[in-house]
Amino acid sequence: MKLLGIVGWSGSGKTSLIERLLPCLIAHGITVSTVKRSHHGFDVDTEGKDSWRHRKAGAHEVMVASERRWALMRENREGGEITLEALLARMTPVDLILVEGFTGHTHPRIEVWRAAEGKPLRAGDDPGLLAVAAPRADHHAGAAHPWLDLDDTEAVASFIEAWLRQE
Repeated sequence: MKLLGIVGWSGSGKTSLIERLLPCLIAHGITVSTVKRSHHGFDVDTEGKDSWRHRKAGAHEVMVASERRWALMRENREGGEITLEALLARMTPVDLILVEGFTGHTHPRIEVWRAAEGKPLRAGDDPGLLAVAAPRADHHAGAAHPWLDLDDTEAVASFIEAWLRQE
């Protein structure tokens, strides 16, 4: 499985880009999954539901399933951050996993950047940076990395597909 990070400052449009890229990449015949690192406390479970009650009673893992989807929740009672590698080991193999977050890892990445944010490129001279996706008006001539038009999803998808083929 190939990993491609979508990185950038909060509010830059990472999630929106991934949301637009998924149907495009799938239309190109690429199987895609995603991993999203949340920096906020979150819970996919609701207090009072049976699955919540199972977890609170001490279940190590709780799986909830229906005819439409299933979800596995694991309590991290030991504390500490779960690694990207541990999460990936639990996933079904696909052609590409888009990773949002986990910026401390060294997988290849595309940075979403907007000059209007007034912040520097987050990846800077990161050797894993493949390209920068930005509004066309924000492109820098002569930059060390390719600049992709953030508003041209098909062009970004084509760049990713070409990268997958060369790897």
